[in-house]
Amino acid sequence: MNNMLCIRVIKWSRVITNELVSIETTASLESFRRFLIISTCKSFMPESYIHDPEVFPEREGTQGFIYIEAADKVTLKKYRDVTFVNAKDILGIIYSSKSGNTKLRWRQIRKRIGKVTGVASVNSLVNLVESGVLSREWINRYLGQMHTSPSTPSPPSSSSLSPSDSPSVSDTETEVDTNSHSPQTHEQHGRVDTLLSS
Repeated sequence: MNNMLCIRVIKWSRVITNELVSIETTASLESFRRFLIISTCKSFMPESYIHDPEVFPEREGTQGFIYIEAADKVTLKKYRDVTFVNAKDILGIIYSSKSGNTKLRWRQIRKRIGKVTGVASVNSLVNLVESGVLSREWINRYLGQMHTSPSTPSPPSSSSLSPSDSPSVSDTETEVDTNSHSPQTHEQHGRVDTLLSS
């Protein structure tokens, strides 16, 4: 991820910490796997697991829930509050940040391409771009809208979003939005409840 772009995202996240962004885009399974790793366990995930495209983190509990829905799934090892699993033929993934602000779902469309829907905190946008779930064009357009109309931004259309298969995972701080405690609106809760119950 371009350093200047990352700085722009962080700068705006400090200004609009109460903002939740609606996400709807297509993304590769690998890019969403990288997002999970960056957001939850990059600092302690075994190196061999990081480079294995079939290894995913799972986490139980009401805070920071992560679930991998797969036709074939085997538990490998548990580190801290994260259980690493080897999963094949993945149908869907549910992710919730520990703060509860970011709630995303990846659902398979074909093979290893899926649709990502849900809501994300501005801080989580850093990880979404870093992992390749969101494109740089998407975030630039969003930040441009924030600059011109910070009170009523609307997410860029899904046509500007594209999956990415960039090969590396960054050193971004894990669970970036853990310290964010901004409340969600009733409407936002409704969208998330519908998403996770579908």
